[in-house]
Amino acid sequence: MDGSRKALFDGVAKTLGHNFDGEMRIGGNYVPALQNGDEVYVSGQIPRIDNTVVVVGRVGAEVSLEQARHGAKICTLRALAILGQLLGDLERIKQVLRINVYVQSAADFTQQSEVADAASEVLYSIFADAGVHTRTSVGVYQLPKNASVEVDMIVALEPAEAPHEETED
Repeated sequence: MDGSRKALFDGVAKTLGHNFDGEMRIGGNYVPALQNGDEVYVSGQIPRIDNTVVVVGRVGAEVSLEQARHGAKICTLRALAILGQLLGDLERIKQVLRINVYVQSAADFTQQSEVADAASEVLYSIFADAGVHTRTSVGVYQLPKNASVEVDMIVALEPAEAPHEETED
């Protein structure tokens, strides 16, 4: 991942105190991202750093709003790191189309959209207007590995440049 978006990504990662350079591990019989034409679908990402889920528990009970927002930022950076690994960099991303944010919520917790705002803020800080997206944020009873937050996304790509054919004159 080269270019200005890489620098912006690295800046956000540094403020969170984490590094997203390694392989983004998944478990199960699926892929972390799948390209279909000019769109890429990124599987749900939980706030995992290396092998540790760093924000766990119910938001509004064991986990504060700010901790959940921190988790949403980590999930978003993981999704972007996966895109960077798939595409080689983040420059081909034309537009973030949609994100879904799932929040493991206490029964009386109703600030799912405020948790999701943290993911949206990361995307805007890296992509500016190309990071403005549609979004759904929902409260759920449980998430994998007891994660507090999970984020998935869909992005549109700039068309790949066609290889240039040499012509004879």
